[in-house]
Amino acid sequence: MLIELCKGMTLHPGTFNAVIAPEKVMVSALIANADLQRFLYISGGCSRLLSRITGSAGNAEVRRAFTARQVFALLQEVSHTVIFLEHDPSVFDGAEEMIPQVEGILSEIGRESLVILYAPSPDRWFSLLMRHADRIIEITAANDLGGTTLYRCYHSLRYREIAPCSQQVLEVS
Repeated sequence: MLIELCKGMTLHPGTFNAVIAPEKVMVSALIANADLQRFLYISGGCSRLLSRITGSAGNAEVRRAFTARQVFALLQEVSHTVIFLEHDPSVFDGAEEMIPQVEGILSEIGRESLVILYAPSPDRWFSLLMRHADRIIEITAANDLGGTTLYRCYHSLRYREIAPCSQQVLEVS
């Protein structure tokens, strides 16, 4: 199952993707891909997106996790082809020891399923969780860049590949 994040940017199964994007971009992507088969939506106590996609993403199985241990337990049980994890920094407060375990299981699940770790802006916990992502995608709002939208896609060194420096930034007008 492919998910088109925005025009020309598609997320593929068998990858762990860390996505930093405005909320409206993520909502649009989830609504536009209404043909998604059953997918797992994990969020913390407070979701920024869920109320806006609930009616459109009828195939979503929504699970809430209030602690890092709960996130880890939910991820251990997954059998979905698409896993969407909306990052909530409060989940990891006081649970720094769980970061490597959650990061590892996200990477492991990403070998067979499409895993999307999403945040509207990065924080310390998100930066630690995305270290082993296959792709790190950053989409900034048009008003932040004077009328142009900037897409950045960094390929992780998970497989010890060297990403060409000259192809890290793509500007679309």
